[in-house]
Amino acid sequence: MALSSITERSIFFRIYAGLLLVCFLVAFFGYFLMQAINQQRLQSYRESIATVAFYLGTASYDRQHEHNKEQWLLATSRAFGSEIHVTPVDEFDFKGRELKRLHEGKSVVRHDEMTRHSTVYHQIDDGQNILSAELDRINERQIHAAMGFLLDDLRHYETLEEKQQRLAHLSKNFGYNIVLMPLASLELDREQFDNLNAGKAVLSFDNENQRPHLSVMMASTIPNEVLVVTVPLFNFFSLDVIISIILICLLLVSFGVYALIFPLERRLQLLQMGVNKVAEGKLDTMVQVAGYDDIARLSSTFNTMTRHIKRLIESQRELTRAVSHELRTPVARIRFAVDMLADDDDYDSRQMQKQYIDEDIASLNELIDEILTYAKLEEGSPKMDWEMVCLKELLEQIERETNALGKPIAIQIKPPAQKVVAMADRRYLHRVVQNLAGNAVPYAKSTIIISAGVNKGMAFVTVEDDGHGIPEADREKVFIPFARLDDSRTRASGGYGLGLSIVSRIAFWFSGNMSVDESPSLHGARFTMEWPVKQVGVVIVADELTGAKSEKKLIGTDE
Repeated sequence: MALSSITERSIFFRIYAGLLLVCFLVAFFGYFLMQAINQQRLQSYRESIATVAFYLGTASYDRQHEHNKEQWLLATSRAFGSEIHVTPVDEFDFKGRELKRLHEGKSVVRHDEMTRHSTVYHQIDDGQNILSAELDRINERQIHAAMGFLLDDLRHYETLEEKQQRLAHLSKNFGYNIVLMPLASLELDREQFDNLNAGKAVLSFDNENQRPHLSVMMASTIPNEVLVVTVPLFNFFSLDVIISIILICLLLVSFGVYALIFPLERRLQLLQMGVNKVAEGKLDTMVQVAGYDDIARLSSTFNTMTRHIKRLIESQRELTRAVSHELRTPVARIRFAVDMLADDDDYDSRQMQKQYIDEDIASLNELIDEILTYAKLEEGSPKMDWEMVCLKELLEQIERETNALGKPIAIQIKPPAQKVVAMADRRYLHRVVQNLAGNAVPYAKSTIIISAGVNKGMAFVTVEDDGHGIPEADREKVFIPFARLDDSRTRASGGYGLGLSIVSRIAFWFSGNMSVDESPSLHGARFTMEWPVKQVGVVIVADELTGAKSEKKLIGTDE
């Protein structure tokens, strides 16, 4: 199977590919984020490096007499190899972060990426002026000058203890390790030893520890004591580290996706196998998917759909067989009557045969109407004209229509209050009560009671008679199409076995149910249909069953 086919069919591969793409995007943006972080760290490092030197420089400047300050600036500029200026703070446009650093006694560094030059600013203790210098890069000359500031600062402390306390103070506040060490404890070569004796700064690079650093050593005013400043070197976040982290995350994500998606895909495959079997005509197929998630609910819906399709097919087969049986008898009688007309010259006899033919044709029309009604209700959702129906008016109409038939049966109604209404299609609800009443007439001895009402959000209509009733074992069969429990009931007594089936399907589309039991007062059969007072209509576009969501709303309300 081609890779493209696998990716199209497999949820796992599609999700994994999507996550892989996300990881690459994260890596891409992570690289630029890391660059920005490195730039910010580098800026902080520059300012940290500059703070110690310029803190000591401003302190030295403040100790100078007013007439010596200009000379000090010239001498310091020559030592640094760069001009150092003292400028009023008002001439600079510092940002909020920069002003905060200046007030805290820290340096501010502005770096120009184009020229690779950095300008360092440090506030003098008077708070009115700024000591500034433009530096190209850090070199030995500038390091020597900074060490000179440190030695000059230590000269203002008399004893060794005071000097050490000053160094400890500087180390604590600026993050450098600044100490006085015995000359004998240092591992120096001859050249470095000579440079120390010459008053020069000696540099030593150490890369053996976890964090590389630069040690700057210079002879102090204390005999056999060397001033050592340890400066940590800046290290960029390595791209290799970033790639390694991404690869590890990708590996973990892949295992996580596999653990989560594979069972899901397996369950979907079970559902797919069930669909394929149903497509092959195996309607007894049921998909068993454990759980309560969307796939489990989908499998339950699939099983319900399969059962519905099976029932529809069986109903259609039964309907076809029953229709062929029911049509055969009236068609045979019509054929017989036509043959009789051809051979009979008696006028009265021909009129009688004509009357028989008319009756059979009317019977066929009635049967066809019943069949079409049942088929419409069975095959799909019929169009319902929902409205609020007054149950009392409906029962009174049924009473008038039934009594007009002239049957020797007393029709009694127990209507609810005048204002009792329920949501229904009036035409179909009328058909329900009419069919139930018509079904009861042949079996009732003398009385039929029709009642209706509303109870706990459910509307109901009830038709009961004083006939012999229906055995409990046969009560479910009465709703089967063309079923007749009474063999003595022939066409002459009326009916085709579809009336109660139609009532049952109407109840289904009303979101209700039909039931039959024994009448508690008349001791005959009692048929009851219940349905919700407020209907929930579901509108689904037939051509969009696989793509569109169902739209549900309360019919007959403003919500």
